[in-house]
Amino acid sequence: MRAVLLLAFTASLALGSRAENNGELPPYTDGAGHAVSSPFNYQRAHSNGPLLLQDFHLIDLISHFDRERIPERVVHAKGSGAHGYFEVTQDISDITMAVPFSEGVGTKVPLTMRFSTVAGEAGSADTARDPRGFAIKMKTSAGIWDWGDPKTNLRSPTVQWDYWSQNPESVYQVMLLFSNRGTPRSWTQMHGWSGHTYKWVKADGTFYYVQVKVISQQGLENLSAEEAQSLAGSNPDFLTEDLHDRIESGNLPTWKVAIQTMTPEQAQEFRYDVNDLTKIWPEDQYPLREIGKIVLDKNPDNWFSEIEQVAFSPAHMVPGIEPSNDPVLQSRLFSYSDTARHRLGPNHLQIPVNCPFMVQNYQRGGWMRVDGGAGTLPPHAQNYPSSYAPVVSYPARPYNLSAIADPPTGPPLVLSSYEIEDLDFEQPRDLFNKEFQDDEREALIANIVKALNSVTVDGVKQRSLNMFARVDSELGRRIGEGISLEPTRQRRA
Repeated sequence: MRAVLLLAFTASLALGSRAENNGELPPYTDGAGHAVSSPFNYQRAHSNGPLLLQDFHLIDLISHFDRERIPERVVHAKGSGAHGYFEVTQDISDITMAVPFSEGVGTKVPLTMRFSTVAGEAGSADTARDPRGFAIKMKTSAGIWDWGDPKTNLRSPTVQWDYWSQNPESVYQVMLLFSNRGTPRSWTQMHGWSGHTYKWVKADGTFYYVQVKVISQQGLENLSAEEAQSLAGSNPDFLTEDLHDRIESGNLPTWKVAIQTMTPEQAQEFRYDVNDLTKIWPEDQYPLREIGKIVLDKNPDNWFSEIEQVAFSPAHMVPGIEPSNDPVLQSRLFSYSDTARHRLGPNHLQIPVNCPFMVQNYQRGGWMRVDGGAGTLPPHAQNYPSSYAPVVSYPARPYNLSAIADPPTGPPLVLSSYEIEDLDFEQPRDLFNKEFQDDEREALIANIVKALNSVTVDGVKQRSLNMFARVDSELGRRIGEGISLEPTRQRRA
């Protein structure tokens, strides 16, 4: 029994010794704040009888220990993070009315940034080959603004290649993943892209399509496949440790933030669909424009409270920022907030790391309500739009959402799916032939060959090879030699 108490006590209270209270330390209490003389004592009937249900300290200790873990994220479970600020460095009033830009150059807003892999569970290695990303939560005067999972670049090889080869429009990102860029040396030494297209709107209703790029000022540095595999065994938290140590030593990680813009007229002429997540906007046609910078200057005081409980959602947009019709973004507008409701509860936005500066609405009650009952309104405020005792006003959005909607095309309702085209392989082909250097091409081929040789279903292996052959015939030939197959032209499964 003592072992059970000790386990629960040390795990839930992080206390490693039985130090006596010498008058200088605060008294030990149970969860209700009652002083308890010893964390090791328990009540039982006689000297050898059963434990007593009336022993609140014991029941409280064990029941809390049983509930210390919350559901991990379905994706992005393994990650680390820190706090800092976003600073506006350029005037972009010609692009959007959104804060913090409308508050002027030099405006700073606090932010939390979380870095993560995608598929790995919470205990997986930081250096595993996996798509990576980081999410950014800014607390502005107009509410929370989340930049959800900009990406820099499934565990069963057969499952993952089965998925990718049936969705070959993803091959650009797959190629980034299997280059050495798929194993960065530091969370701080990788760029981020919004991936999704957004609409940034001015007060007069004119808007631009926008993509965001977050550019590391530490430079880019990657691990080889051998280095990444070695670190996965020797120090699975290598990237987490690196981020912490950089901030702790005062070597503050910094990113320049830039945008690419496209007018609605330019979008009509764009070679690809402006809402296609799998396509990049060429920088020679749509140049980067600096808008601000990000600095991380504070490690979390409590990892669970500030990083594990942080929740991001691309639906958190300040006025002047609107979603595009990207179907993946549209799905995530619901999915990310709904995931947080499952993991953290309906009141997850009251957790300090997630809480905006001001909340004034009619939401009341719910599991784990901790803000006094009515956000930043008085606790007794009405929970409906009262006609005689109103508690809030209703400021109008300065622009009309209908005016910035994309014009409808086609029938009123369609069952939509993506049809692969040769156009989908143009940018991956340029990546392989023009952007990658010789050593990057060699690393890409070696990493893909090694991965595909672990695939156990011949049809999946063949379809994966065919995908790369459509990117480039030489790429297909080299991979084929490594897995003892030849490319064949097949219809999409």
